[in-house]
Amino acid sequence: METFADIRARAVERKGGADVVDHHMPTMKSPEQLAAIPDDRWLAGMTRVVFNSGFSWKVIEAKWQGFEAAFLGFDPGRVCFMDDDALDALTRNPDIVRHRGKITSTRENAAYVVSLIKEHGSAGRFFADWPVTDQVGLMADMKKRGNRLGGNSGQYFLRQMGKDSFVLGSDVVKALIKWGAVEKNPTSKRDLAATQAAFNTWAEESGLPYAHISRTLAMSVGDED
Repeated sequence: METFADIRARAVERKGGADVVDHHMPTMKSPEQLAAIPDDRWLAGMTRVVFNSGFSWKVIEAKWQGFEAAFLGFDPGRVCFMDDDALDALTRNPDIVRHRGKITSTRENAAYVVSLIKEHGSAGRFFADWPVTDQVGLMADMKKRGNRLGGNSGQYFLRQMGKDSFVLGSDVVKALIKWGAVEKNPTSKRDLAATQAAFNTWAEESGLPYAHISRTLAMSVGDED
């Protein structure tokens, strides 16, 4: 497997300088900052990423105030007790995207957030405390206990909330294969474990956040590779 120093050198070469690469690095929140995020914002983040999937993010953004009102400010305790009649009414609400499955998903994810509050004191505490060295474990938890939070949706959710994390977008997957971490798109448990191990190795080598490693990987490949 290639060293991260060589991968970064390739990214710097492709992008025209270290300053260009550094400029594109995402900003992450500290564990303390994550823990301080209110529970309703975690549910809002889950809802946003679920509705963004398959829709233009601009459409969701333009209707977001409608979502806030429709889902009661994303209060997890209130949303998880919305009955089927209330959800049916939302399918006729022009202020949101009227996708029944995704509307139901918000109620299911509210129940997930409520369970995290009961277990850990808050959803923020749960996500803040989960070690970045086991992101694949967190992804598995979100997929199993949440709704529509598997795959890239869960990864984008973590990134948008500010948790240090990698995102297995097409360029990152391409880089993982090119630099010898995996042989194919890491969807199996085995390949996800190999992906996590690669990120752990590169993080130990570089001392960089996983989000920065992820972004650097994406910048290290291109159409010519």
